[in-house]
Amino acid sequence: MNKTLLTCAAALCMFAAPVSTAMAHENPFLKPYSTKYEIPPFAEIQTGDFIPAIKAGIEEQKQNLFAITANRATPDFDNTILPLENLSPILERVAGVFYHYDGAMSTPEFAEMAEKAIPLLNEANNAINLDEALFARIKQVYENRDKLKMTPVQKRLTEKYYRQFAEQGAALPADKKKELVRVNDELSKLFIQYNKNLLAATNAFYITVYDKEDLAGLPESSIGQAAEEAKKRGLDGMWVFTLHAPSRLPVLSSADSRGLREAMYKGYTSLAYNGENSNLPVIEKIIKLRAEKARIMGFDNFAQMMTSRVMAQTPENAENLLLQVFEPAVERSREEVADMQAYVDANGGGFKIAPWDYYYYQEKVKKQKFDLEESDVRPYFSLENVLNGLFTAAERLWGIKMVEMPDAPKYMDEVTVYDVQDAKTGEHISVFMTDYFPRDTKRQGAWMEQMQSGGLYGDGTTKRPIVYNVGNFTRPTADAPALLTLDEVETTFHEFGHALQAMLSRAPYKSLFGTNVDRDYVEMCSQMNEHWAFSPELLKTYAKHYKTGEVIPDSLIEKLNAASKFNQGFSTTELTGAALLDLNWGKHNGENVDVVAFEKEIGDKIGMPAEITYRYRSPYFKHIFGDDGYASGYYTYLWAQVLEADAWELFEQKGIFDKKTAASFKKNIFEPGDTEDANVLFVRFRGHKPDAKALLRLRGFAK
Repeated sequence: MNKTLLTCAAALCMFAAPVSTAMAHENPFLKPYSTKYEIPPFAEIQTGDFIPAIKAGIEEQKQNLFAITANRATPDFDNTILPLENLSPILERVAGVFYHYDGAMSTPEFAEMAEKAIPLLNEANNAINLDEALFARIKQVYENRDKLKMTPVQKRLTEKYYRQFAEQGAALPADKKKELVRVNDELSKLFIQYNKNLLAATNAFYITVYDKEDLAGLPESSIGQAAEEAKKRGLDGMWVFTLHAPSRLPVLSSADSRGLREAMYKGYTSLAYNGENSNLPVIEKIIKLRAEKARIMGFDNFAQMMTSRVMAQTPENAENLLLQVFEPAVERSREEVADMQAYVDANGGGFKIAPWDYYYYQEKVKKQKFDLEESDVRPYFSLENVLNGLFTAAERLWGIKMVEMPDAPKYMDEVTVYDVQDAKTGEHISVFMTDYFPRDTKRQGAWMEQMQSGGLYGDGTTKRPIVYNVGNFTRPTADAPALLTLDEVETTFHEFGHALQAMLSRAPYKSLFGTNVDRDYVEMCSQMNEHWAFSPELLKTYAKHYKTGEVIPDSLIEKLNAASKFNQGFSTTELTGAALLDLNWGKHNGENVDVVAFEKEIGDKIGMPAEITYRYRSPYFKHIFGDDGYASGYYTYLWAQVLEADAWELFEQKGIFDKKTAASFKKNIFEPGDTEDANVLFVRFRGHKPDAKALLRLRGFAK
């Protein structure tokens, strides 16, 4: 979730390194921002500023690290742990913008610079994580935590630092540390190459349609977008479709041309498989290095190492949960395929359902069963309306309002910046930015991050966070605003759920703030927020036809809710299949890696239906090969859904806008961050331990 320079937090320090006056004046990263709420002054930032700032931050970090380790006073919270929270303000500022641009503004010039910058950032990490004198002080504070005068939260922060330093290899002997540094350095370079290949392969693929008859079935908004894309490429009078979701998904779900659907499906599922942008050799090296890293750290395999750090504890526990969900999901998907095949046969199709038919014929069956097509409801979900609903729910549930800041710094015109305020007092809670449309410099998908964490800073002040949501949603056309698909509406609410966890946190320290929680707990809030998106009570406040202003009729709301559990077999199977693939990659011994053969082997072993593939195949499974963030941890979406499903049942019992229930969720889930164990916080809200059957009930697989 949160890319940070240091083990626990993006660093800040109490001691400033000397920097020349001219340099500080020219490079915006080298001094505190003077903007409101310290929003980065994007207009002043140039690509050439990043590496000098990173180098200056590394020097600053060295000085402040020395100040900690050279201190002759007995190690305690104030002279060891607290300075670690605040180690380099320069690195924190530059990293906040760097990692955001790396995902959302990766121009060729930036990408070239990033290849040089990331090894420097890794060097900064290693200098801290593998410092023996520093770890000795942390260990001493940790071992004496019950004797020293510390609050429970300070003890938890100390324990977190000790655990994370140990997990990063601080306790290893010198020769093992050297091996670990080498492996980490090689992995970081491979992650850069993987992401570079994926972006290039995505941008390289497109389908040109010459005959308008081949566009039959596609919504006008999709056709309009394709015409604009063609014009941009100098192909006036034609239509161009790309692999970006707003272009790809309408083709798969709506195009009557089976050939067009097949071309799009095969283009996507073979993404970064072949040619100069192939990620197959990159993955082979990553798997070997991860297996080596696990052995250096004393584990049998990478999955064992990664799951030991979170709620699951072991790969077996994670896999057990996945199989509990996967088997009924596959069973349901067989029923869905049978319904689609019956439709094909009844309409003289004369072919067997293939993977590129799934999206298309699920829409046909949905229409048949529920008299509902996405084209019926999409006009009610303009982006502006969806955001109105999102913010209305946030104010009713959590007591916050979003006030647009039109004069705030932006890194591009399409960004919108909000001052998040307490709805009653006007107190500033957070800055929130949105960036929702695809472009060539942005990676696929949707995500939440923060440029500035909340918590205690080195100057003694407590700052509030700067949070952002990024997406790749359907763009507006000349004739219509951005009309979101149902999936895009859900994604908007999902990513805002992550943002809420960051914005509403009241944890006192950055390393415990907001989304800095166990990976298999962090998805709970995002998935929880999805539930309000299509609730009838909220729909009536925001779902309005973009032409007439008509509120979505009750008949459509009823159809939406009747169809809410439709196609859960497919969506759950592809998600769970990807999570099982990820865990099995983590258990690979690193020898004789054959990506294509391994994917097939795992698919055969778990019983993946022929009509469904993994949600992400390995060469474009950025969650697990673009960095280590979700590696051997993609299962956490399902793990967190158990928590989310159980929590949502309480809202359903009490009322989805029940003030008491919302106040309890805010107090026990949003605000604490990682100040207490996630299991304790959940039980405090729900009144009992998580019930795994709640997920099966939510998916419609059990009653």
